[in-house]
Amino acid sequence: MRLSEKDRNHQMNKEALWTMGLYAVFFLWWYFTGYGIGEATSPAEYTYVFGLPMWFFLSCIVGWLLVSAGVIFLVKVVFKNFDLDSVENTEIK
Repeated sequence: MRLSEKDRNHQMNKEALWTMGLYAVFFLWWYFTGYGIGEATSPAEYTYVFGLPMWFFLSCIVGWLLVSAGVIFLVKVVFKNFDLDSVENTEIK
């Protein structure tokens, strides 16, 4: 796909913002499930899932699965495949 330089910059900025937004959501998920649930109860009162404490399972396992699904969504819906060569350079060839 050929885009003008303005359109390429706009698309790259859009992709970068979506990526940073997904990372921010992941960080908040990880922080609040890890520290929020983990520190809310004592280790003697933990609930376990597959032998792991619930806070660890939610923050590390479920969080990773959610972010992986988010990355797949971003790549399929938001990201576009386009040439990074400048328009002037491609016309000379």
